[in-house]
Amino acid sequence: MKITNLVDLSVGVPASRIQMAESRSAPVYKIYGQDELEADLEGVESNGSPKTIRTIKQVMQLKTGDIVFSLVSGKASLVSQTHAGYLYTQNYVVLTPSKKIDSTYLVYLLNEDPDIQKQFWRGLQGSQVMKYTVTLLRELKIKKLPPVDKQQAIGQIYINQLRIQALKERIARNEMILRRGQLREINLKWKN
Repeated sequence: MKITNLVDLSVGVPASRIQMAESRSAPVYKIYGQDELEADLEGVESNGSPKTIRTIKQVMQLKTGDIVFSLVSGKASLVSQTHAGYLYTQNYVVLTPSKKIDSTYLVYLLNEDPDIQKQFWRGLQGSQVMKYTVTLLRELKIKKLPPVDKQQAIGQIYINQLRIQALKERIARNEMILRRGQLREINLKWKN
């Protein structure tokens, strides 16, 4: 069945169409980007500061639990509470699932399912660069779904494993920084 039978799609507006306001009384919005998507997917804090924009125009904002699909990277994630209220641009699509499909399972399918990955690859535009489009996303076909309780179990295991992997990588990176510092200290002592 087509993904549009299971979800509604909402595409962000082009950033160039958001009119910036000069007035200091206009609200400032943080813009959801790839760093925020990766942080949400891994369950860790994003590195760096998000871009912001000041506007009086109505903007499309994310809510906690929204499923966001990046047309740049082809990755999907659930929006964390940290990124609720961020505005999203045309590089992102919000998928609102029906009761037939669990949110975490949908993220798992979009990121990991071999059949869906093949469909994305068939939509390859250009020689080297994968270009994800809203049309390509709308045309995705999903095979028969397991019962919702199985979907929830699969999705939760997937999300938990991503978080465990991200934490292990962070620990390894911090240990390497510590060891390099210790080695520099030893080397300096030896030279003196």
